[in-house]
Amino acid sequence: MAKQKLNTFARVRALEGHKAIAFAAALLERMLPNYALFCEVTESGDAPALRNCLNLVWETLKSPKSKFNVAVQLEKVEVATPDTESHDNYGVYPAIDAAIGLASLLNLVAGDDPQGAVVISKLSQGSVEAYLLATGEADDDSVKDHPLMAFEVEVQNELLDYIEQAKSITKAADDMRALALEAGMSNIGLDLS
Repeated sequence: MAKQKLNTFARVRALEGHKAIAFAAALLERMLPNYALFCEVTESGDAPALRNCLNLVWETLKSPKSKFNVAVQLEKVEVATPDTESHDNYGVYPAIDAAIGLASLLNLVAGDDPQGAVVISKLSQGSVEAYLLATGEADDDSVKDHPLMAFEVEVQNELLDYIEQAKSITKAADDMRALALEAGMSNIGLDLS
């Protein structure tokens, strides 16, 4: 009998070190546009700071000798994280998810949270679920079968398929980033073109 394929979160949990970081960073490539749109619409937040932070993570994957001060970046992310009391539009929620995801990635890079990739995987799927429920495109019974949620799970599994087999993290970093952006949309369906 064929070995049953592990579920997405179990596969993410099994990732270690640079592979976990690359997977998490790829998911954030799909979440960060939600934050950027929120900043644009509300004229608040700091999209360039979060973009730079994610770029620093990619750079350390591609050039292992390059380092950055994780604590300084965490502080920037914390300052740039919006709160629901100051904003009454829906966009604040995926923006918060992106910022929390980036903080989790930084904690993963620092070695403070070895399960940071799982947190980000769940945040990304949770963002999609919350979006579908808030827009009325799905309800509790249909959300798991909605095409956008199915696509999110498919993308995560594609990224996992790639990173699990990757031999060189420096090459894998560029490939993972490209794979994440291949569909040209954020995790909640924002057009990135």
